[in-house]
Amino acid sequence: MKKILLILGMATCLFSSFAEEPDLDAILSQIDIMGTFNDNDFSSVLTMVSDDPEEGREVRKVNQFRRDKDDKFLMLILEPKTQRGQGYLMIDENLWLYDPESRKFTHTSMKESFEGTDARHSDFRNHTYKEDYKVVSWEEGRLGKYDVFILNLKGRHDEVTYPFQKIWVRKDNSLILKIEDYSLNNRHMRTSLFPGYAKVGDKYIPNKMLFIDQLVKGRKTQITMTKISLDKLPDSVFTKAYVERVNQ
Repeated sequence: MKKILLILGMATCLFSSFAEEPDLDAILSQIDIMGTFNDNDFSSVLTMVSDDPEEGREVRKVNQFRRDKDDKFLMLILEPKTQRGQGYLMIDENLWLYDPESRKFTHTSMKESFEGTDARHSDFRNHTYKEDYKVVSWEEGRLGKYDVFILNLKGRHDEVTYPFQKIWVRKDNSLILKIEDYSLNNRHMRTSLFPGYAKVGDKYIPNKMLFIDQLVKGRKTQITMTKISLDKLPDSVFTKAYVERVNQ
């Protein structure tokens, strides 16, 4: 009788475990939905404070423009004055760097560092987790005061900035609180924290971000987002001609 009860108990626990497993693909889809502005253009001003143990502190201000439905964005540097007018334009799946001194565009990669900071160019485009990653394992946990799903992800293709990620996702609204980025040989490269979100329409965007370099102790970049807007932008904003014109 005891054996029967034990078997029944184990079967019940096993059934409950399967019954409570979350829809992992749905979580990735919801992450994308919550942070993608397909019905509106998006713009903001980013203040980036970078700390480097050797080079000290540097502050940048950047105008950010996004049109997620066409996968376009423009990052236009306002400060420091020595870099004012430099821009990063994403059009037709190509990322272009504009240098106002030479007045030339050069092709660059989404995987590269943004102006030598701990942010990557890919951090400023809309979320595409469902297309880019698959969940290889998961567990439940807690981060601060929030119940979270902890998902271990593997890139679906070579275009992802990091082939492996570990993300902490709030259970109640699918907002990402923390990311650990790993290289192909599973070396921990970067930790990203998202302590603040702003509700913009029916979407959420992180307005406070902290990127921590795991290879150089003390190296980090903090980003604060202000002047958030969903106003429609002229089509010309997402063109090379516009980037050249604003620098004249």
